[in-house]
Amino acid sequence: MQTYDFIVVGAGSAGCVVAERLSASGRYSVLVLEAGGSDRRFYVQMPLGYGKTFFDPTVNWNYKAEPDAGLAGNADNWPRGKVLGGSSSINAMVWIRGQREDYDAWRDAGNPGWGFDDVLPVFKAIEDNEAGADAWRGVGGPVHVTDCSRGLHPLTALYLKAGVEAGLPLNPDFNGAAQEGVGTYQISTRNGRRMSAARAFLRPAMKRNNVQVITGALATHLLIEGSRVTGVEYLRNGTLHTATAGREVIVSAGSVNTPQLLQLSGIGPAIHLRQLGIEIRHDNDHVGANLQDHVGINYTFKAKIPSLNQMLRPWWGKMLVGMRYLALRDGPLSRSLNNAGGFFRTDPALTRPNMQLYFQALSTVIPRKGERPLLTPDPWPGFSIGLSNCRPSSRGSIMIRSVNPTDPPKIMPNAFSTPEDVAEMLAAVKFVRRIAAMPALSSIIVEEVLPGPSCSTDDELIADFRSRSGTVYHPVSTCRMGPDPSQSVVDPRLKVHGVAGLRVIDASVFPENISGNTNAPSIMTGAKGAQLILEDQG
Repeated sequence: MQTYDFIVVGAGSAGCVVAERLSASGRYSVLVLEAGGSDRRFYVQMPLGYGKTFFDPTVNWNYKAEPDAGLAGNADNWPRGKVLGGSSSINAMVWIRGQREDYDAWRDAGNPGWGFDDVLPVFKAIEDNEAGADAWRGVGGPVHVTDCSRGLHPLTALYLKAGVEAGLPLNPDFNGAAQEGVGTYQISTRNGRRMSAARAFLRPAMKRNNVQVITGALATHLLIEGSRVTGVEYLRNGTLHTATAGREVIVSAGSVNTPQLLQLSGIGPAIHLRQLGIEIRHDNDHVGANLQDHVGINYTFKAKIPSLNQMLRPWWGKMLVGMRYLALRDGPLSRSLNNAGGFFRTDPALTRPNMQLYFQALSTVIPRKGERPLLTPDPWPGFSIGLSNCRPSSRGSIMIRSVNPTDPPKIMPNAFSTPEDVAEMLAAVKFVRRIAAMPALSSIIVEEVLPGPSCSTDDELIADFRSRSGTVYHPVSTCRMGPDPSQSVVDPRLKVHGVAGLRVIDASVFPENISGNTNAPSIMTGAKGAQLILEDQG
């Protein structure tokens, strides 16, 4: 039996921050349980290495969703980080906060302290933005944020020009005063290495005597006495262990594993849990419900001028970029695939952007088994314009399928299950074609490869995006925050309704999804959640 002040389940984007903040004063002992292993792996640290980690079971849960009618019956791949740093160790590193209106909507739904003016100082405090400090950016924080505007591939510059020709403003900072427009992304790297939550927060915390991190530790059950959580049971090397928390247990296992652990512990929808023979400790239908995710698709084009394909496909090209990276921590391997992108409205009547763009100066139409083919692109010059929805109205769920904690949960995204989401995506793919038709890009395009010019009617476009779309890896809201216990899982201070000694701090608490990539908001939630705990400790 091990006893600590706090136990943090999950060393992901939020959990790493929680552990660092709770241990910083030296007053409290903190145990971190992580099911995965070390993040000190070459393809984790090399930014473009996430192509190699996409299916790697040593760092990835490799989840697969259920066949989805909205995706033409396809069963989507759902990679989630199973490693120190969680998904921040295997993601594409794009640093986006989201829109002011996202957080103000959280606040206005009855969650005081979560409006944009409340969370902006938290974002600024965690950032060390290469572009310097201003009203929006922070410097001096643990997370280094790199500006990708230098050394752009010529195709990227043409994309930006085409976006302006299509009517979008050139936006120098998607995390600044406004989000709409085209521009280059900021990414979480430093000196050519990934700046994961583990590197930024957990590694410094691990140097403290009051922090213990146990890897390979799968949390199987929350220990509950009466209506209070007192500890965690976990499986390591085939043996069950128990750890107790004198103050609180914080579940930061992410939008998939957090509802899974709560349900395994009897906290969740009573009807479903009884069917599996689980004792009900607290009935709450919203544990695992309200799943929201961004869904995206790529349009791919063959070009008249070289793309990154010609650099990253041949063996000698791989050797050259590899040598450059090893010697200088520079070049394509030091960046994300998505150097540029943008945000736009599918309807001018909308008050804010509802779609996100991604530009990739390479193409990967021809798949390679066992890895996301970022490092083995097509044999011809090509590029892709991708997009994803910002605030889809479709809702899914994540439910355990058995009492066995090693069984993956049942992931049901229900993508494109509302007419609004279908209509929005139809308008969006048409706008992608509009960008490609602008002079800056049309002059260097040989042909549209996917879906191709034969796909032209509304019905054909809808059938295409149903068959080719998939998650862009931003699941949230499966333990959503709210003041009403009958409509949410945690309160505005992230305490689980009806259960003492337990908080959830990760993206699963988002009341609604964020307009953009979710890693930066997840890290912010970790910092904000730790602040709430410390305030409550007095």
